[in-house]
Amino acid sequence: MKKDIHPDYHFVDVKLTDGTTVQMRSTYGAEGDTITLDIDPSAHPAWTGGGHRLMDTGGRVSRFKKKYEGFGF
Repeated sequence: MKKDIHPDYHFVDVKLTDGTTVQMRSTYGAEGDTITLDIDPSAHPAWTGGGHRLMDTGGRVSRFKKKYEGFGF
């Protein structure tokens, strides 16, 4: 690796939405800084498999399904 071109990789504290703090390595900020998350893996449906529903605003989903109904999705 070339010298002096890579960012500093150090430990930071990551504060989750439930208040717990996890120590991780990052290039963000400086050693010992705290990152406060608005959305984290313990609460977001993308990671938890939560029951989110698909909203059909303006009938876009219905039009898509009708357009491609013959393809067997």
